[in-house]
Amino acid sequence: MKTKAVLELADVKTIAAAAEAEALKNNWAVTIAIVDDGGHLLHLQRLDGAAAISAHIAPAKANTAALGRRESKVYEDIINGGRTSFLSVPTIHGMLEGGLPIVKDGQCIGAVGVSGVKSTEDAQVARAGIAAIGL
Repeated sequence: MKTKAVLELADVKTIAAAAEAEALKNNWAVTIAIVDDGGHLLHLQRLDGAAAISAHIAPAKANTAALGRRESKVYEDIINGGRTSFLSVPTIHGMLEGGLPIVKDGQCIGAVGVSGVKSTEDAQVARAGIAAIGL
């Protein structure tokens, strides 16, 4: 039987704080969502000035990254590459860049989704959060 790491509350708080710091450093009004490996919401934070819709998009990006075990940008690229039928995939709603899986020892243990600025900047905020726990 395999064993797998899991996100603990302290990890979630560390990721959230680092992601928030990255967003604030760049004056980006974003929403930050953190989910477990099943895509279940563990943390949601909408910074001042972030659009209301970002509170729906960030968790969707995180959920997509966790369930797919890959960056949500992969799905955006598939669709932009012409495979529009991929839009019909069930359960996957956040197929835009900005959702990143949290991977430890080759296993997805959760994901971070960010929404509110350019997709590359959303991903930058998510990466900063994940880096804070050494991954």
